[in-house]
Amino acid sequence: MSGHVTVASAKSWPVTAAVLCLGLLLAACILSGPTGAVERSPRGDLKRVLVLHSFGREFRPWSEYARSIKVELERQSPWPLDVQEHSLLSARFNTAGPEAPFVEYLGSLYQGKPPDIVLSIGAPAARFVQRYRAKLFPEAPTVLTVVEQRLVNRLDLTDNDVVVSVRNDFVAAFENILKLLPDTKTVAIVVGASPLEKFWIEEVKRELKPLEGRLDLVWYSDLPFEEILKRASALPPHSALFWGLMLVDAAGIVHEGDIALHRLHAVANAPIFSYQEPFFGDASVGGPMHSVAETSSKTVSAAIRILGGEKPARIKYEPIGFGPPKYDWRELQRWGISESNLPPGSEILFREPTLWDRYSWQMLLIAAVILIQAGFIGGLLNERHRRQLAEIESRQRLTELAHANRYSAVGELTTSIAHELNQPLGSILTNAETAELMLKATSPDINEIRQILADIRRDDQRASEVIRRLRSVLKKRPFEIKDTELNDTVREAIGLVTALADGRRITLAYAPAAAELHVKGDPVQLQQVVLNLIINALDAVSDADMKKREVSVSTGRAGGHAEIRIADTGSGIAVGDLASIFNPFFTTKPQGMGMGLAIVKTIVEAHHGTIAAENQPSGGALFTIRLPIIH
Repeated sequence: MSGHVTVASAKSWPVTAAVLCLGLLLAACILSGPTGAVERSPRGDLKRVLVLHSFGREFRPWSEYARSIKVELERQSPWPLDVQEHSLLSARFNTAGPEAPFVEYLGSLYQGKPPDIVLSIGAPAARFVQRYRAKLFPEAPTVLTVVEQRLVNRLDLTDNDVVVSVRNDFVAAFENILKLLPDTKTVAIVVGASPLEKFWIEEVKRELKPLEGRLDLVWYSDLPFEEILKRASALPPHSALFWGLMLVDAAGIVHEGDIALHRLHAVANAPIFSYQEPFFGDASVGGPMHSVAETSSKTVSAAIRILGGEKPARIKYEPIGFGPPKYDWRELQRWGISESNLPPGSEILFREPTLWDRYSWQMLLIAAVILIQAGFIGGLLNERHRRQLAEIESRQRLTELAHANRYSAVGELTTSIAHELNQPLGSILTNAETAELMLKATSPDINEIRQILADIRRDDQRASEVIRRLRSVLKKRPFEIKDTELNDTVREAIGLVTALADGRRITLAYAPAAAELHVKGDPVQLQQVVLNLIINALDAVSDADMKKREVSVSTGRAGGHAEIRIADTGSGIAVGDLASIFNPFFTTKPQGMGMGLAIVKTIVEAHHGTIAAENQPSGGALFTIRLPIIH
């Protein structure tokens, strides 16, 4: 339904300026649009389009027509467009207000720069344009669209007007209800109380006289909307609801069409019908309806022809009737409406496909896929078994190689280990001989002998610890992952090379982290990593014959990782060797095999860690190991 009463609603100049800027930006975007769009004319051909709304820019159903018209107009126009929109609000109220302020506002806005074309949306806007165009924009052509044919003021039409009207066929709409629900006895008509809506109440009553005796029509026009909701939730059996308009209810409350309709749909105990396509798809059952696309297409066609220079008087359209009926499958299912009741040529939308409809071709392939997958799965299981065996074998090889590497490293520590053992063993021998002499005396000093025995026990434990560490390093055992405290692990490795460092007159410093660092790993293999790197660092310092002879080891935390840093004061690593230093068989030592650092990297990566080598700015090399911390 469309209306005929208007009231002006003024807008501020800043808002208008913003709209003008937005229109200019849109035109600029159109001019630089993607390939495939309509080629734009030069900027000098900018066309100014005034869109005048009857009920507001977001008021359904008219907002959907306006949106479609604007989209198509922008798409089809060969010229850049400046689309400016203004709204009347009169039809949304029960009483009309003064129009002069709005007329004055538009007059000042378009004085000296009238629009190239005026598009009025709905009957109130059409009547306003006809009434004031002589004052506002006398030369501007006008397209009066989305207006019901009975509300077209044909007496005031000029050769500068094009009318795109629609025709409401209420008999067809109500016969659609009876066809779908033959047992329907009552139809409650939801309509508001504004002058526009009262006009349509009389028109509907007049048109539906042929259905008297077949239907009991109940009018909700004299009720507040909250009362309408209560009654719609308690309708008697064999009832239906017909959604007309709800601009303003009997209590004077203005309602946005779709919001009110959604509230009605949520509580109604009967199906809802409407003849407006914008209300279709989320509330109404469907049927014959006005087509937004058809009305928009004719409106845009007229506008393009007029902007191209064609005389409006040559453009004539017949009123647009209802399009082919279409129905919402979800509403048909909700109300138990059989598809066999639908008229021929009906279109059913929003159908939820069955499992077979949705996945028919996929299901046809499932059997074949299952057979193919069975073969693949068998092959993959075999491959997985082979891969597991390969991983076990690879880990065994790594363990054996690491064990051999540990023997090689310990071989370099032979002198150091012998020195560490000789000290406590020599001390034990000396203390034992002293105690033996003291016992030969007439009155041996028991306290002195007791202290000698304590020294023997201490030196024995010291020798035992050296042997324990050595056995721990040399013991051959499978790769074992467990919770390992990194500070202690590094400390034990340093204990094995302390004597070697002392023998070479190299300072070996260790700075452990203040807090414990727990990682998952094999402590023996982690000790081997530290041992290899420290021995390499000692060799680098010895070979370089530097004045500052020092190897420093430290542990710390970097985010979620534990770090081991081993630095030396040697001559560093040649820049060309940094990228290859961890490669197998790469060595800079004359007698080296080039496997030490490769094994170190393999062990670190097996612990999901990383190792990096770099030169320090102050000289010497720095190796950094990072291992994930156990949280």
